[in-house]
Amino acid sequence: MSITDAPVTAPVGGPSLPQERRLVTGLPGPRSRAVLDRKAAAVAAGVGHTVPIAAVAAGGGVVVDADGNSLIDLGSGIAVTTAGNANPRVVAAVTEQVARFTHTCFMVSPYESYVAVAEALNRLTPGDHEKRSALFNSGAEAVENAVKIARKHTGRQAVVAFDHAYHGRTNLTMALTAKNMPYKHGFGPFAGEVYRAPLSYPFHDRLTGPAAAARAITQIEKQVGAENVAAVIIEPIQGEGGFIVPADGFLNALVDWCRDNGVVFIADEVQTGFARTGRWFASEHFGIVPDLVVTAKGIADGLPLSAVTGRAEIMDAAHTGGLGGTYGGNPLACVAALAAIETYEEDGLLERAAEIGALLTSRLTALQERDPRVGDVRGHGAMIAAEFVDPATGEPDGALTARVARACIAEGVIVLTCGTDGNVIRFLPPLTISDALLNEGLDVLESALAAA
Repeated sequence: MSITDAPVTAPVGGPSLPQERRLVTGLPGPRSRAVLDRKAAAVAAGVGHTVPIAAVAAGGGVVVDADGNSLIDLGSGIAVTTAGNANPRVVAAVTEQVARFTHTCFMVSPYESYVAVAEALNRLTPGDHEKRSALFNSGAEAVENAVKIARKHTGRQAVVAFDHAYHGRTNLTMALTAKNMPYKHGFGPFAGEVYRAPLSYPFHDRLTGPAAAARAITQIEKQVGAENVAAVIIEPIQGEGGFIVPADGFLNALVDWCRDNGVVFIADEVQTGFARTGRWFASEHFGIVPDLVVTAKGIADGLPLSAVTGRAEIMDAAHTGGLGGTYGGNPLACVAALAAIETYEEDGLLERAAEIGALLTSRLTALQERDPRVGDVRGHGAMIAAEFVDPATGEPDGALTARVARACIAEGVIVLTCGTDGNVIRFLPPLTISDALLNEGLDVLESALAAA
């Protein structure tokens, strides 16, 4: 039996959904369990899931499952539905476009919406220099293309990534990613000419930004050689690695070194982009202007789209036909992106992200003061994390983090973990969530931590 055959009609998503946490069954309920049983029989075992439900609707700050349970959404599909699930502008734009045409392939028969997205990205990304953009499907695909472009522009091969980095699951991006399980284990060999440098991690290394940058640059120069480096790629605020915010001056020193040595500086803003941190892009918090910016996730509010945007002379280095892909810049995803960008601009969502960040930080900092197991609270805007440690040793406590996350989910609050040691809970609510739901979700977290 499919979900649509269930006796209870699935609700329409979007902001019209009742904005409440409601549990009418344990998780998973019987209808969700039936779908999950089918998943186990039909879907490859390597495709896991975090929340044991079958979603049928979402919007505002909730996700509703096939059994009528309504969960508070503090994950946004991993920072994707930033403008709200089933956002009315996005729904209207995609509905109109799907009736016109779904695909022509931009490399065969171009269309205006692709060009308009490129124009918007050129306008919104940091810096007032002349820019170009190219559109792709996923964050990993965009990262790969950014590296291709940097190598073509510089004529060099080496790429430097950082400790705790996450850049994707394709072969090259697995090489760039620092975490073995579950992303890399058993999938090698990986792409060559990828090197790793130490990150600024203030909670653990206690270094100033300039000192941490000097450490990284010394290692790059000794182990790789500046003259061999095509690109340095970094998430301005790391995502899967633990929402690590580098110390002030770290990114600035790296950018200066890249400029001095003809190295392309790539900012991976896949998770941090599009109002998530209270700015259009996290790079703005640090006053840096990347050469190339990689975007995805929140760019199209749930439709698959990604991009590389950067300095015209670098982007134009690739020969005609060297960039592209069958589905890159699909027309449905392009109109969704334009509608999402309009929503960020017209509905004050950058300001809303800052408000959400203030609320999250206030609540979590107060919890940290009462409970030494909360070792650190960090982030910007609606991208905040709490790192859990053993208070006696200061060592990461991934087991506690997992217990707390499972307890929150069982009580109807979707939370996601991250961090190289799995000891960080990250908060990525849609910017359409209410303060009431946010506070209720944090109440559940506090109760779960106390019980753990």
